[in-house]
Amino acid sequence: MIKLSIWRTFAAGVIGLSLLGWSGTVKAAKWANPDLLVSAETLKKNIGKADWAIVDCRDLKDYAKGHIPGAISLGKRCKKALRDSTSRAFRDTSKYETMLGKVGIGNDTNVVFYYDGLGTLTDATVGFWILEYLGHDKVYVLNGGLDAWRKAGNRLVAKPTIRKATTFKVKMKASAYSPTDEVLQIALGKIKDVQLFDSRTRAEYLGKDIRSIRGGYVPNTIGNVSHLDTLAQKKDAKTGKAGPTAYLDPDMAEKAFGSLDKSKRTVAYCQTGTRSTLTYLQLRLLGFEEPANWDESWRVYGSQLDYPVAGEQWYNFAGVNKAIKKVAALEGKIKALEAAAKN
Repeated sequence: MIKLSIWRTFAAGVIGLSLLGWSGTVKAAKWANPDLLVSAETLKKNIGKADWAIVDCRDLKDYAKGHIPGAISLGKRCKKALRDSTSRAFRDTSKYETMLGKVGIGNDTNVVFYYDGLGTLTDATVGFWILEYLGHDKVYVLNGGLDAWRKAGNRLVAKPTIRKATTFKVKMKASAYSPTDEVLQIALGKIKDVQLFDSRTRAEYLGKDIRSIRGGYVPNTIGNVSHLDTLAQKKDAKTGKAGPTAYLDPDMAEKAFGSLDKSKRTVAYCQTGTRSTLTYLQLRLLGFEEPANWDESWRVYGSQLDYPVAGEQWYNFAGVNKAIKKVAALEGKIKALEAAAKN
């Protein structure tokens, strides 16, 4: 009986410790700066307030079909309206002062960007990053975008909103922007205390998917996780496979970036500095002290032939030209068959 009692006590202790360990591993992560995201409920409470501006980041034609009441459009998708034709931030910041003031966004305005699914999620994060770069400290993103708005039982309206013009003055936050010169110094090992993170797909990182003259990654990059793999995942009912949703999730973000040092300057990059704005927002949410977005990113870096590249692969121009000729020949055959069918 004594031995049995000792065994039961030992077993209970082991089970107790196991449960403690298990509960520790599933403990949910939390955002350090959760207020950067707003819920549909919070947004609804502030609709119509003069110091709150809601920005629809979709194309104007989509905005016209139906949008959140009180929302404005910038005339085109946010990533196009807020950057130049090369997908880079305007060098002349007075353009932002004119644009934002014209649509009724001032320095005291709370600005909420929203999107519709994965297709325009990074339009909203481009908006978030640009405004923080301009020194605006009242900018947010509606987590889940229109999906969250609809699921909360809210309606859309077709009538456009025009806000009263105001004044916006840029108060540049230079730390939010990483120039190519800084990244080159990191690549050369001359800057050692900055973390460089690649938000592209694994295929891009390895040089298998080449979108510049060269493929590969910047030397001294500390990590690589596709931006889609940092979002909340949902299992597809048909395939049974998990896929990304347009919701930011602290557990997934912590999994991707938790090993990084939050006290160090951390620069995110991708192909055009678009996907990496999502990473920038996630780093802000997690409490990183000095996150930055590399605006020019790989499209510029990979085209500079004197810049060092890790895992370097060259774009196969000959192969592409050969494929183009094959397609052209196939199109010729199709046209010939169509002409013969008509006769």
